[in-house]
Amino acid sequence: MPADSPLDDRAWRYLADHRVARLATTDTDGRPSVVPICYASDGRAIYSALDQKPKRVAPAALKRVRNLLAHPEVALLVDDYAEDWSQLAYLLVRGHAALLEPSSPDHAAAVALLRAKYAQYRAMAIEAQPIICIRPTRGYLWKGSP
Repeated sequence: MPADSPLDDRAWRYLADHRVARLATTDTDGRPSVVPICYASDGRAIYSALDQKPKRVAPAALKRVRNLLAHPEVALLVDDYAEDWSQLAYLLVRGHAALLEPSSPDHAAAVALLRAKYAQYRAMAIEAQPIICIRPTRGYLWKGSP
């Protein structure tokens, strides 16, 4: 991991070992919104596709996209729940989000990471859509037991 990363190796590993996160954004009036996302990371950034699952609007009109364009500060939560509370854990990442357009230099690498992690993306034209890119600024990993 980069020496200047706000996430340590344990946090990046926790992130890599999980498949679903919750992305929190805020709209122009400061109202929060949270959605579950699939993601992949490269140890520098976290990427999420604007994929072809059924949606009511075009990808660029999604609330999470409108929100991050208005307020790029986001939070990402990845967590484990268990009835045995000593097994509880979570990673909270705060960061700045932006859209990687298909013509941007990091877009193809982000698509490759997402397709490597999720077989479903291999059959979707995610290379034709922007990718959400989150650059972490802070992170906190907590576990109920060491």
